[in-house]
Amino acid sequence: MGCDVLALDVVDPGQVAVVGGKGAHLAALSRIDGVQVPPGFCVTTGAYRRVVAQVPSLDVRLERLARVRADDGEAIRAQSAELRAAIEALAVPDDLAAEIARAVVRYGEDAAYAVRSSATAEDLPTASFAGQHDTFLNVVGAQAILRQVSRCWASLFTERAVSYRLRHGFDHRRVEMAVVVQRMVAPRAAGTLFTADPVTGHRGVVAIEACFGLGEALVSGRVNADVYRVRDGVVLERVVAEKSVVIDALSSGGTRERAVEPALRDRPVLSDAEVVRLARLGKHIEARLGGPQDIEWCLADDDVHVVQSRPITTLFPIPAAPDADRHVYVSVGHQQMMTDAMKPLGLSFFKLTAGRPMVEAGGRLFVDVTRVLEAPAARASLLDLMGKSDPLTRDALQAVLDRDGACASATEGASSAPAATSAAAAPVPEPDPNTAAELVARCEASIAAARSEIHAHSGAALFDFILADLGELKRHLFDPQGHRLIFAAMHATWWLNDNLQAWLGETNAADVLTQSIPDNVTSQMGLALLDVADVIRRHPHVVAFLRRVEDDGFLDDLAGLPGGQEAHAAIRAWLDAYGMRGVGEIDITRPRWSERPTMLLPILLGHVDRLEPGAASRRFEEGRRAALAKEQDLLQRLRKLQDGERKAAETKRMIDVLRAQIGYREYPKLGMIKRYFVYKQALLEEAARLVRAGALSEVEDIAWLTFEELHAVARGGQIDAAKIRARKAAYHACQALTPPRVLTSDGEAFSGDPRRDALPDDALSGLGVSSGIVEGRARVILDVERAHLGPGEILVTTWTDPSWTPLFLGIGGLVTEIGGLMTHGAVVAREYGLPAVVGVADATRRIRDGQWIRVDGARGVVEILTPATRR
Repeated sequence: MGCDVLALDVVDPGQVAVVGGKGAHLAALSRIDGVQVPPGFCVTTGAYRRVVAQVPSLDVRLERLARVRADDGEAIRAQSAELRAAIEALAVPDDLAAEIARAVVRYGEDAAYAVRSSATAEDLPTASFAGQHDTFLNVVGAQAILRQVSRCWASLFTERAVSYRLRHGFDHRRVEMAVVVQRMVAPRAAGTLFTADPVTGHRGVVAIEACFGLGEALVSGRVNADVYRVRDGVVLERVVAEKSVVIDALSSGGTRERAVEPALRDRPVLSDAEVVRLARLGKHIEARLGGPQDIEWCLADDDVHVVQSRPITTLFPIPAAPDADRHVYVSVGHQQMMTDAMKPLGLSFFKLTAGRPMVEAGGRLFVDVTRVLEAPAARASLLDLMGKSDPLTRDALQAVLDRDGACASATEGASSAPAATSAAAAPVPEPDPNTAAELVARCEASIAAARSEIHAHSGAALFDFILADLGELKRHLFDPQGHRLIFAAMHATWWLNDNLQAWLGETNAADVLTQSIPDNVTSQMGLALLDVADVIRRHPHVVAFLRRVEDDGFLDDLAGLPGGQEAHAAIRAWLDAYGMRGVGEIDITRPRWSERPTMLLPILLGHVDRLEPGAASRRFEEGRRAALAKEQDLLQRLRKLQDGERKAAETKRMIDVLRAQIGYREYPKLGMIKRYFVYKQALLEEAARLVRAGALSEVEDIAWLTFEELHAVARGGQIDAAKIRARKAAYHACQALTPPRVLTSDGEAFSGDPRRDALPDDALSGLGVSSGIVEGRARVILDVERAHLGPGEILVTTWTDPSWTPLFLGIGGLVTEIGGLMTHGAVVAREYGLPAVVGVADATRRIRDGQWIRVDGARGVVEILTPATRR
């Protein structure tokens, strides 16, 4: 064969750029002992390039397609149809047509073939492109094969393939199409085989789907398949479907759909022996290809033919375990309100900061809680704490425990365990507002010292300094005195809610009592931005300028505008105080407001448009008065009860503890982020030095190395450019994965059960963290930089860290998928008097942008309303 047509048995599995993903995988399969792959050949990407080079203005068309938004279906439809028509209209060069014809003669001129697309961005470990390109079955004759090869080339630009590439960040200009041509198999049965359970993620369970005839009926969704699950050679589950149609190959070419004979409709497609045989073959392939596989198979004359195998790209990776025992891991991101994938430097920095060992998987961090779950008292404390911080994590852990054999000693003695953490259950100290102030002052002085001293260090000495200073960071972050303050305030919250419910029937009384807490740095940050909006609002030229801003250097251009100097000073002062913060700030590599001040402008301009001057002081005073009035009302009602004076005195003490100490809850993280910013600025300077020395290609490359690797580079080590490229690709793949709340070493992912009895129709349940009922239009926002909310609209998002809280001042309510009673968003929502429900599973998918919803922050219920159910 020539250079444009290669036999599959001579293709190197590493030749993805030549034969595409499918062709490379088939080549790899054909080299595995005991695996039968139908013979055939591949029309290479070189042939594709020769042909499509004839398309008029191809580069211009691809450039135009690259600029289309992934959600612009009309533009994708029109431009992809135009490209497909242009490619299908091209003539196949005579020499290529002759080469394909010779290959057909070699494998059987009168035989039937499957003609299958094989793109270079297909069947990759990070993106499968499954079903995005075209396949043609039972094609007979060289001329017919040529026609279908052209259609496979054109299928690179199906609407679904173009949309998939746009969503996953693939460049249309860098993707090419090869075509695999294989002898057809006329099977008795066919189907798919997943070597890991695609639903639960369990790596030890093989999931098989099977139908009669060609697998096209199953893949296209025209038939219900039998489903089998196998583990360790045992069929765990067998679901036999009623099969109404079957697709067969015709002797003259093409396929036909016919009715299944009545006697076969309820008969299993496979025997248990065949199911176990397939499962073993799948695990054999998985072991040789190095990871879980999605396999397509055919069964003919008792022989299994494998016609495709691709990596399963939707499984969440498993943390590396130190042994073969079963481990249970809890997501750190769900506790930190940041579940995005993190870059290597961010992961390593947070691990160095953390108070306990953490493991990595899928660009996220997890804590191994196996040993905790095995000890009854510790298990009960963990479940209690998780129930307050993120109820769905508690539900997920309970699901693991409820299963037989999930953890050693998982159910023994649970009922006798304490119901709260030792810190939370410890005696509550007398309220002392000076303690928090002293802790903050000590931490700020320590940060100032680090900022002053770090500039004296460079090279390896800089990393030595940071390592030593991280000890100082942890000393303040985990200060026992500070933790006692925080846990005392949390305990006061729970005490007040529980006891006032019991004594007075008052639900979530602490919500109002925590409005306008003094010294809460996160809520102060939001209120301070309102003051900046007051300054800007006075200067129309500044407002008009800020609406047009696209460059982060806009502050330098303000001075020449009327009122620009005052606006510049106000923004600059706010950035000096809070500019070290940003979205996903626990990842040191993420941009900060002072680095990208344009991130602030949607929120700032929203305040200018929607709020009146003086809103900051007015809102704080309104909240303070509401809290004081609530306190007086509660104490007055308590005194009328039996033993009322004692109850009132205890309640007063708890209110004082709450208001004096809950504000400190937000400071330790700010202290950590301030120190991170000191480190980051020094590391960026060091990266610039390494670029000048030729050790780094660009400053941004430091994000793709761990702290330890950077330290080694500073000592003269080398950087592996291929490793950086691989980590970039892996990071982008991880971004597309949804991290589970709980993960086992078997790969099973648990996310908790959000269902609740007696809910209204079209209602979603979660955890009510800030009382009140509000109705309004839902705004589903995944990126704070694109947040445009009207007055009273309800923010629906995945998670909120402190960078989102300035938005809270202009909205009517809050719904998040992640969160708990004492997480940042909940604390600030209560302080602002904002009805909020968190832990609402899949809220950003189940609630559509613009829908009218009702948020009940006391009951933890979100209702999707119709015109008939709106109040």
